[in-house]
Amino acid sequence: MKKMLGTSLLTASLLVSGATAATAEAKPTLGPHGYGSLKLGMSLEQAKATGTIVRKKSVKEGRCTGWDLKNFPTAKDEANVYISSKRGVAAIFAGKKVKTPQGIKIGSTYKQVKAAHPRMKKWADGVWTAKVPGNKKAHYTFYFDEFDTKVVAFGILLDKQDCNLAY
Repeated sequence: MKKMLGTSLLTASLLVSGATAATAEAKPTLGPHGYGSLKLGMSLEQAKATGTIVRKKSVKEGRCTGWDLKNFPTAKDEANVYISSKRGVAAIFAGKKVKTPQGIKIGSTYKQVKAAHPRMKKWADGVWTAKVPGNKKAHYTFYFDEFDTKVVAFGILLDKQDCNLAY
């Protein structure tokens, strides 16, 4: 009964707002726990069951295998999802037009990222990290252009992962 009521309320709110269930899932954010139905820490089997990823056989980092989000394929030797046999989904990197709940996306300026994450820290030249609001077990990694002016890539990663992803 509670589940039916919750589903009815969700459907009603989507209809009132002019959205559909498809558009609600079509624009998920990256964070605080993952991307849409794909969540950090999910086992490989759970992640595959979401239907949102495809295997990249040529990509492996440490103990992790590389995968792509179906909606955001990468080049042959790249991946945007890394799954550890020990820790599950360990990292998810953003595709174009994907935003964090704070509105950060590829192309955001350093000032915008700093305003959203005032405690972010420099890891290396062009690489900054920030804790994920609402998830004590993860952080964002932001990759900036050579002048630290605009975000060129970013991802959400478990703090404890075994993928040899340095950031």
